[in-house]
Amino acid sequence: MILKWDITIPRLSGDQTRRAYVYLPESYDEDPERRYPVMYFFDGHNVFFDEDATFGTSWGMDAYMESSGKELILVGIECNREGNGRLEEYSPFTFENSELGRIKGRGKQYMHWLIKELKPYIDGNFRTLPDRENTLIAGSSMGGLMALYAVTTFNQVFQRAACLSPSLWVAPGKMLEMIARAHIRRDTCIYLDYGEKEMFNHAANAEALFSTSHLLMTKRVNLTFRIVPGGSHCEASWAKQVPIFMECLDV
Repeated sequence: MILKWDITIPRLSGDQTRRAYVYLPESYDEDPERRYPVMYFFDGHNVFFDEDATFGTSWGMDAYMESSGKELILVGIECNREGNGRLEEYSPFTFENSELGRIKGRGKQYMHWLIKELKPYIDGNFRTLPDRENTLIAGSSMGGLMALYAVTTFNQVFQRAACLSPSLWVAPGKMLEMIARAHIRRDTCIYLDYGEKEMFNHAANAEALFSTSHLLMTKRVNLTFRIVPGGSHCEASWAKQVPIFMECLDV
């Protein structure tokens, strides 16, 4: 079962509405005493329904959950689609873009909203396991960057993260510095990948990817790092990685 409703995030986008999605496992109504881990997704409109997805192809997470028998609550929030809103909300850092100019990073504010408002709402209205060991986060592209930011900087909240094609190129030095400073527990589990066909889409990307992976390993993180054969920067490619990252995160 997938619930959908409209929400606002006043501090980030005023009264602009965006869609919230919550997937509940089949057993949710059958076993009213049971509680479930929760996995949060950036770009929630791309997670379940092709008709809602930006380019007409979703990750199909509900179909995967039902076929695999895995039982988690999945929460997805639509991105800010106004102007540069997505780039701003999904970047922890301010950066310069040759086409769009200066992008003011508002990722910290977004994560504070997710942790202090969204997560308490989900934990208060659904039967969750709210502890760190049962809280995961996932995203792709700028959402992949945010998932990496979340699991390292807010490691006291998230134990596991799937970071698909993270946009490390926006500020590679700042990301490395942030990870180096972060207090990351050794039970942290991170899935990190990049598609073979997208490795050199941005000049700094390949170097940033390998440097980030090396730094995470020096932190003794349980890291899965993959170059996806034939992988490209699109939802169709990311959807194919769902079974792989879910197994790597041990859920």
